[in-house]
Amino acid sequence: QVPLVESGGGSAQVGGSLTLSCAGSGEEYNTRCMGWFRQAPGLEREAVAAFSDSRTYYATSVKERFTITKDNFRNVVRLDMHILLPQDTAMYYCAASADDCYLGSWYDRNTYDRWGQGTQVTVSE
Repeated sequence: QVPLVESGGGSAQVGGSLTLSCAGSGEEYNTRCMGWFRQAPGLEREAVAAFSDSRTYYATSVKERFTITKDNFRNVVRLDMHILLPQDTAMYYCAASADDCYLGSWYDRNTYDRWGQGTQVTVSE
């Protein structure tokens, strides 16, 4: 399978900013939809944001604070996170699908067939 390689993440204080990047390697794989999920200890993995064919989708909890963008030429998706809160602390996973995703599917883990290894984001007071 074509791997997804994540970078960024780390630690930030409340109100700070971090940026995550995810690159899909392999020219044959068309990442029509790319997104970010996160999982905090003891909780289910939840959708954060997705980008598909110039459409963007966000979870209510991150709307107005996070921005997802995609460089189609380089097959890279980026998540700019601002006004970070302690509840943003989680392992963040990049995900990709060769098909477009839509309002009714972007948040569903089953929509994606490629996943990254995860990168930790920790927000402290």
